[in-house]
Amino acid sequence: MPAARLLGQLRWLIVIRLVMITSVAVPYFLLRLTAAREGQIPFFGSGAPDLLLLLTGATYLASLVYFALLRPLARRAVLQAAIQFGGDLVLITGLVYWFGGIASPFSLLYLLVIAYAAVMLRRQAAFWTATAAYIAYAALLLALYRGWIPGRPDTLTGDEGFTRLLYNLAVHLFGFYAVALLTSHLALTLSRSERALAEQSDNLADLRVAHHDVVQSIPSGLLTTDLDGAVTRLNRAAEEILGRSESALLGAHVATTGLFSRSRWTHETELERRGAYHRAETELARGEARIPIGYSLGEITDAHGRRSGFVVVFQDLSEWRRLQEEVRVKDRMAAVGELAAGLAHEVGNPLAAISGSVQMLSAAPGVDPGQRQLLTIVHRESQRLDRTIKGFLRFARPRDRAVVEFDIARLVAEHFELLRNSEEAGPRHRLRLALDQQSTTAIADPDQVSQIFWNLARNALRAMPDGGDLVVSGQRQDERYRLSFRDSGHGMDPEQRARLFQPFQSFFDGGTGLGMAIVYRLVQEHDGRVSVESKEGAGTTITVELPLRPAAAASERGTA
Repeated sequence: MPAARLLGQLRWLIVIRLVMITSVAVPYFLLRLTAAREGQIPFFGSGAPDLLLLLTGATYLASLVYFALLRPLARRAVLQAAIQFGGDLVLITGLVYWFGGIASPFSLLYLLVIAYAAVMLRRQAAFWTATAAYIAYAALLLALYRGWIPGRPDTLTGDEGFTRLLYNLAVHLFGFYAVALLTSHLALTLSRSERALAEQSDNLADLRVAHHDVVQSIPSGLLTTDLDGAVTRLNRAAEEILGRSESALLGAHVATTGLFSRSRWTHETELERRGAYHRAETELARGEARIPIGYSLGEITDAHGRRSGFVVVFQDLSEWRRLQEEVRVKDRMAAVGELAAGLAHEVGNPLAAISGSVQMLSAAPGVDPGQRQLLTIVHRESQRLDRTIKGFLRFARPRDRAVVEFDIARLVAEHFELLRNSEEAGPRHRLRLALDQQSTTAIADPDQVSQIFWNLARNALRAMPDGGDLVVSGQRQDERYRLSFRDSGHGMDPEQRARLFQPFQSFFDGGTGLGMAIVYRLVQEHDGRVSVESKEGAGTTITVELPLRPAAAASERGTA
């Protein structure tokens, strides 16, 4: 047994011992005091009260000593237990002697000492205590029988007294060792049960911690309900997706999460009860935004296989859809690139011949004004088509990047000043620049970064033909530079946003539809990201994130 636990039991034993001796002494002394007041017997001088008072005082004194030794001898708790057991045997032997000898009921207290010796120190200590108790009891009876100590003369005399002596010794011998055997066995069984229970409790606690850690660590949202649809638990990911804390949703109907209406929840749970497992998608309203959510629903059963609730596993599909859109755009870009060479050859060369021939015909004598006007239109359109083809070739086959170290914040500031004073910026356009740092060093192609700036800036101004606000902001975020263009123009609907970076998707008169496609291509070549936030009639924000240094340079810097 651990020493700390044994010391705790010894403290309780001291208290119990004091209670027991007090419960014996106080009533006895009260009875003696009452009899003495009535003149029947004197309170002192009759032997038994004097010695009981001595035993009581000795017990209190011994208890004080036991308490005093608990802390100094904390490492020798077994020795302290043995001392207390021995003291108790002496005390009980005294009580047996002064209260009836062989007829004393206090001999049963020996069994109590044997029992708590078995509980505290197990079987071996119980048998040693039983042996010591029997020796003390047998020695007392033998001394009384032989007359070595005074006792009641009518208890152990003659053949009947000898028979009674042998009977008591035999009964107590059997009783002491039987109690030692039984209590030690029960104590051992109890100890094993306690250890098994402690191990099971530890395993259960570990399992609960592991279950909690797993549930809280999974990236998907997890929500559980009872059979009535009341929310019983949320994990951390679910709180982040829903924008609500677990405490705010516990006990509320699952419809308050925004994932389901009450009718849809009833329909979904009914399908699940029929065993029709399926995955579905919905939209979660978060302010003005609508977040795409994919979810699956399952039943929770208890240990008896009975339904106890439902579990909903769900994910925010925004990033997945963004990546899906990026893959789709990249596939289209690759197809356009393969088309570029053939288009340049099959269209560019004949177009040059057509343009030259039209010029010659227009300059030939005898062409009337109407024909010359038609030839002029053909020549102008052929030039426009030639510019479109050249822009398409620049998009499909961009030149090699000239990567250098430059100040990207300064480049943005310089281009912003040029934009402010350009023809595109009209008097009703209000332009504002917001840079978190005046100087930020980047390793990239400054010409391509400039092209990204101008394509996005011109697009923003074209979206505000009647004037409006354009805010160009630049800020450093870790190892990336975030360049944002926010206009107050007419905005875009979801279909237009989906087609924004596709080639030849122009939303303005006279545009080629390649500007945003080129921006996307250049950003991808720099291992960057481009995102769009737009609402029809409420303006558009286009954000470009570019790494401040190429991936190879960043890795070399990290290992240097």
